[in-house]
Amino acid sequence: MLTRFVCIGLLSASAAVPRPAFAQQTPQEKEKILWEKLEATIADVDRNLDGVLGVAILDLSTGQKYLLHADEAMPTASSIKIAILAELYRQAQQGKLKLEDLYTLQRSDIVGGSGIAEALTPGVTRLTIRDVAALMISVSDNSATNIIIDRVGMENVNELLDSLGLTHTRLRRKMMDLKAASQGRENIATPREMMMLLEDLYRGKVLNKQYLEDFFKLLSIHKESYIPRELPEDLKVANKPGELEGVRNDSGIVFTGNRPYAISVMTTYLRRERDGGDAIIRISNAAYQMFNRLSRASEFGRVISPHDTANP
Repeated sequence: MLTRFVCIGLLSASAAVPRPAFAQQTPQEKEKILWEKLEATIADVDRNLDGVLGVAILDLSTGQKYLLHADEAMPTASSIKIAILAELYRQAQQGKLKLEDLYTLQRSDIVGGSGIAEALTPGVTRLTIRDVAALMISVSDNSATNIIIDRVGMENVNELLDSLGLTHTRLRRKMMDLKAASQGRENIATPREMMMLLEDLYRGKVLNKQYLEDFFKLLSIHKESYIPRELPEDLKVANKPGELEGVRNDSGIVFTGNRPYAISVMTTYLRRERDGGDAIIRISNAAYQMFNRLSRASEFGRVISPHDTANP
């Protein structure tokens, strides 16, 4: 009988012991797991790339970022044209020039890598400065780029970068100036600073709303590039790629719903340039897959697609 009472007492005491509280993950902790998976993907790309890779990704909604070799200065190739375009629009905003001003193309303007400008008639073809800038961005026309550099001034582009604290991003030469490049005057940047330049533009630190909207409209013109290569065609991507021998880059902002993000992927010392481009495409796709889910998901990770609302 005593044994029975002891057992009952033990059961009662056991029932009185409170269960451990359920440790529920916060949304931030869940997001951290997704960031860790993105980091693992990029680490795999880095491990398998025969070259040097630098990456900077910034969530423009939360400020969270991912950085890999992000402070290494690398050749920008045509990605420097983002800074040139920013200075053009800043001077237009200041009234120093008008985007509607007309420019007559000269034979002396034509340089290697001109693209469309090389097919136009010098002395006859007249374009607005904005049209010239559109050629610089959309088809990366180097003659158009040099026209814009001459109009805004190389030193003014660098002063803009200095004013934003971007001291490792430099415009040192005009396009296809091989002599300057051979002397070490290369256009350079770091992935972190390209990311920061895009963030400063996005947050209105350089341009007011009117000019910023047109700036991003021009930068979002469809072009052959790496960041949007495998992303939805209707997704707005404001970016500028760059290519040189041994170099592949792309930097831009991807406007993913309520989770837009800035991304800069730079590669150099490439054994095969194609591998650099493939690396950028893979990293861009992985970043988009994460931000797209974060943009559409509840705090528990339930993703609601437009077609789901009709069948709750």
